[in-house]
Amino acid sequence: MFDKILIANRGEIACRVIKTARKMGIKTVSVYSDADRNAVHTDMADEKVHIGGSASAQSYLVIERIVEACKRTGAQAVHPGYGFLSENKAFQIALAKEGIAFIGPDALAIQAMGDKIESKKLAAKAGVSTVPGYMGVIKDAEEAARIASEIGFPVMIKASAGGGGKGMRVAWSVEEAREGFVSATNEAKSSFGDDRVFIEKFIEQPRHIEIQILADGETYLYVNERECSIQRRNQKVVEEAPSPFLTPEVRKAMGEQAVALAKVVDYKSAGTIEFIVDAARNFYFLEMNTRLQVEHPVTEMITGLDLVEWMIRIAAGEKLTLRQEDIGIDGWAMECRIYAEDPYRNFLPSIGRLVQYAPPEEIEGQVRVDTGVENGGEISMYYDPMIAKLVTHGADRAEAIHRMRNALDAFLIRGVAHNIPFLASLLSRERFVEGRLTTNFIAEEYANGFNASDLPPEDPSILIAVAATVHQKGSDRNANITGQIMGHEKKLKHDWVVRLNGTNHLVNVRSIDGGHEVVLEHGPVNVYHDWKFGHSLFRCVIDGREVCVQIEREGVGYRLHHAGTQASALVLTPETAHYASLMLKKEPPDMSLYLLSPMPGLLVSLAVEEGHEVKAGETLAVIEAMKMENILKAQHDGVIAKVHSKPGDSLSVDQKILEFAP
Repeated sequence: MFDKILIANRGEIACRVIKTARKMGIKTVSVYSDADRNAVHTDMADEKVHIGGSASAQSYLVIERIVEACKRTGAQAVHPGYGFLSENKAFQIALAKEGIAFIGPDALAIQAMGDKIESKKLAAKAGVSTVPGYMGVIKDAEEAARIASEIGFPVMIKASAGGGGKGMRVAWSVEEAREGFVSATNEAKSSFGDDRVFIEKFIEQPRHIEIQILADGETYLYVNERECSIQRRNQKVVEEAPSPFLTPEVRKAMGEQAVALAKVVDYKSAGTIEFIVDAARNFYFLEMNTRLQVEHPVTEMITGLDLVEWMIRIAAGEKLTLRQEDIGIDGWAMECRIYAEDPYRNFLPSIGRLVQYAPPEEIEGQVRVDTGVENGGEISMYYDPMIAKLVTHGADRAEAIHRMRNALDAFLIRGVAHNIPFLASLLSRERFVEGRLTTNFIAEEYANGFNASDLPPEDPSILIAVAATVHQKGSDRNANITGQIMGHEKKLKHDWVVRLNGTNHLVNVRSIDGGHEVVLEHGPVNVYHDWKFGHSLFRCVIDGREVCVQIEREGVGYRLHHAGTQASALVLTPETAHYASLMLKKEPPDMSLYLLSPMPGLLVSLAVEEGHEVKAGETLAVIEAMKMENILKAQHDGVIAKVHSKPGDSLSVDQKILEFAP
């Protein structure tokens, strides 16, 4: 067994690998860029090595620097995590030349299966059903448009060396094929150093189901499946295991086909075969990921296996001690990816400091949190916007969903926008609860984008009762401090008006054993709690129901978060509430004539100049953030009156880019 391994990655996956290595008694080395100098993974390892600038191309993608870090520290092996160099055969070869083990498959398997074009050719030769498409090298946008037309729209344009949703575009027309080719190649080059793309038929209403495999070169196992159909912009959002769609017979057939494909390239390590599955449960090979998947925790939760441990053991020359009949399914697991993005702004990336960060408490066998950030940390513009992976397990799918919703309520994030409101909404959808999933789920369920009306319908009395209870505790404490309570109980206030999102609610609050009774318009509710001043989470039982509400002061009022809902509450005396209702409200400034940056990022290009006449739908600018290109288009016809920003500028949220003539 290795004495020391280096993790050639960052963030939550680096922390994840370090945890298993530590459990195995193996010392670890972390590598870090300028941006990650103070990152969690940097200090979590036994040793750390600086490898370059903030951009991936200057650090995490520079093979020579990582090899040098291994030689300096005496690391005998490298775990690549996912992304970056995890599927780069040149990296595996460079390590092998120095006698350093690669915790993953060999270069042959990486080349054959890690390259989407070559893997599809190999699968076709092996008799595996594949999706129709063009696997050759595409020279330019015009050729891409021609090929797409020949295949028939819609088509998927995909980076050959891609993964994680990067370098992928769906095109429904010739023009979209041209634009998609340019964007996909740019993203592929930026993220993977390889700008090759291919085009295949986009199968409508498909499910994305993948098979986890483990292999040591002699024994080949399929470790059940994962349902990964809930995707946005081709990026997985929610994953679960097992799939609510597969029958035991289809699971076995997919597993055996995945194993047969792995044997062709003498695969050794953990890997994943991805399939598209249609409504009739016909499945088609999509690609193989010759690495650890982001969503591997759900497989671990239902099998009890540590996939990282087996990757390390296989790389060290150990053989699998498991057999196919040993792989069972224990309950149900679900994973939500927590991203720094604003769901109310079309999921644009959010960058900044985590002013408050407190994930829910981990509970063995029930709640797991894989994260690589901490309170006070920073979400950088240079890397993927994932904050954490939240995983829950239950005896069945319903219990896994219930625990996930409770865990999301307790996940405290302040300082950056995040997608927890969207996840809360998604998990409450009837179609999701019933397991009727496709890769088009989000596009169909949120056809007009995500907004507050999409949040699960919650009883507002919960937030009213919590706001009133917290305010009553504050009032009682103030009364104690000023001496009002000594013999003058009649001076204490118990009648309040809770102004929740602009609507008034008259309440009466009084103390009871273990909490407070709150009398609402429809009657009393009992709020049992042990909340203390300064705590951000208000955990309570309201009429027998366990509830967790995030609460923070907002001026003289409160900001409440529950089930994805964010609400402002102001608790006033009845008299003050009357006067407050008479106050005038300041109207916000009209910004309709400006093109504002919807996210922090780099202004890559401007397609217009002052005096330019634009038509609705015309491209105005391209902004790059977190390795993704975002194209801003005109919403209506107009004339450019003034250009406020130039290519190369680093933009903040709502920074002016262009101004239209009135």
